[in-house]
Amino acid sequence: MEDLTLGRYLAARDLLARTGSNWALRTTRSRLLAVGAGEGGVVKTWVDAEPGSPDAWMMWARVLTRAALAAFGRQESETLLARAAGLARQACWRAADLNPTCPVPWVCMLQLTQLPFASHHFDPWVRQRRMPWDRVSDPTMPHRGPWPLLAEVNWRDPGSREGHHRMREYFARHGGGAAAMNYACWMAAGRPDNPELLMLPLYALMDQYKAKHGDGQGGALRFWRSAQVVHYACKARDGWFMAVPPAERPWLPLLDLNHLAHALVACGEDARAVFEAMGPYATAQPWQEINASLGRTYDWTTEFLRIRAAVLRQGIRPSE
Repeated sequence: MEDLTLGRYLAARDLLARTGSNWALRTTRSRLLAVGAGEGGVVKTWVDAEPGSPDAWMMWARVLTRAALAAFGRQESETLLARAAGLARQACWRAADLNPTCPVPWVCMLQLTQLPFASHHFDPWVRQRRMPWDRVSDPTMPHRGPWPLLAEVNWRDPGSREGHHRMREYFARHGGGAAAMNYACWMAAGRPDNPELLMLPLYALMDQYKAKHGDGQGGALRFWRSAQVVHYACKARDGWFMAVPPAERPWLPLLDLNHLAHALVACGEDARAVFEAMGPYATAQPWQEINASLGRTYDWTTEFLRIRAAVLRQGIRPSE
């Protein structure tokens, strides 16, 4: 078992070493490596064996951040949650010290702000900030939030996909669906460095849909044919998916493709055209997450075709 654990962390170390300074790839790989059951023990072995390794501490920050958020989700005691958050914060700060150019520790700090503690406690440089900690200089964004942590992520990885999604989750946790939607729309309107961020409003809309129509509640037809859904779905398709050369589309995030295909078909776009464009890259049944939220098991391709047919029978254009 010790040999197996040793081999597993060496494989993770080699995989991360090959990313070099490709921070987008590093954030994705480190997140996936930290997901599996038992991975915490593997990473802890790595930290113990190489206590000065930046990658080991970066992965340990990932593991402890996930553990702290899981403890919060299980509604653990305040004492246990505070200890979990403190250990995760310590690992994040150590990882940031060992590799100041890596965005992952800052992504983890941003993620920890979802916990019920004052967000500035997760910022190692909070006493050095000259601007108000929780404000952004743009007057069109009034919401308070951990803006310095997002700025640190973007300084290291401009247009960080994960960083902005963690910020969206922060607003969903602390400000509700309206705040998360405002943030997502604000980002999409500002010509983001990374065109993938045009997908942010669709994720916020998906969260609103689950909140309003989860567990089989009605009203899905009106929600998905709204002008807002049509606008952001078509904007993401034209500004992100269609702008990517066909040869590079197999490397696009599958979760983004699935969400985009879902929104396009649901709001009334031609299903055959959507599936022909994205089918080779998206999964065969791309909406299992939505199925689970509604307690349904059938293929959502059929469901969205049914919704679109209902719209046409009413004589209403989906974009109206």
